This record gives sequence, structure tokens and C-alpha cells, in this order.
Amino acid sequence: MLGPFQGKPACVRIQLGQGVCGTAAATRKTVLVPNVHEFPGHIVCDADSKSEIVVPVFDAQHELIAVLDVDSDRFDAFDDEDKIGLEAIVTLFARP
Repeated sequence: MLGPFQGKPACVRIQLGQGVCGTAAATRKTVLVPNVHEFPGHIVCDADSKSEIVVPVFDAQHELIAVLDVDSDRFDAFDDEDKIGLEAIVTLFARP
């Protein structure tokens, strides 16, 4: 189910393993995509999106509770520094 977001309306339900969000949820790993048009099975929710990073979010018991999905209208907008920073931010959701 789609949770809080900012921007254009997005996809509401994505199956595990489908698209960038579903892949991050299924693998339980951050997925960094420099060019969404080259990602197999990419689900187009916003035609302006060109790159994306999706970070799985876990609770204190390390159960998946969400994914943080950040898109950009530029190619190659995210790097390892963004990955490290966003992964650190989502750990705040795991605190008891």
C-alpha cells in the first residue's frame, strides 16, 4: 500500500520482486538505478523519473516495514554517498 509521499501520484500496489521498489523489498537490499529505462521490469509511475534509489526499511526485529523510494528527473543522480546516508536515515524507523 502506498504510504506518505511527496510529488506526483505514484503506483499504489507493487508486488514483491516487481520494479525497483519490489526488487528492494524482495532482496532486502538498497537498489540504486542510474537509468530507470535500463532497469528490467521498471514500473513507470512518473514519466519524468530518470534515476532512482530505493532503500528497504526495517523495524527493530529486522522485519521489512516499508521502502523509501527517491526518484530524480536527472540520470545518475544518486551515488554511494546517497546510499550510505539514506540507509542511515531509515535506521531511525527501527528504534523501539
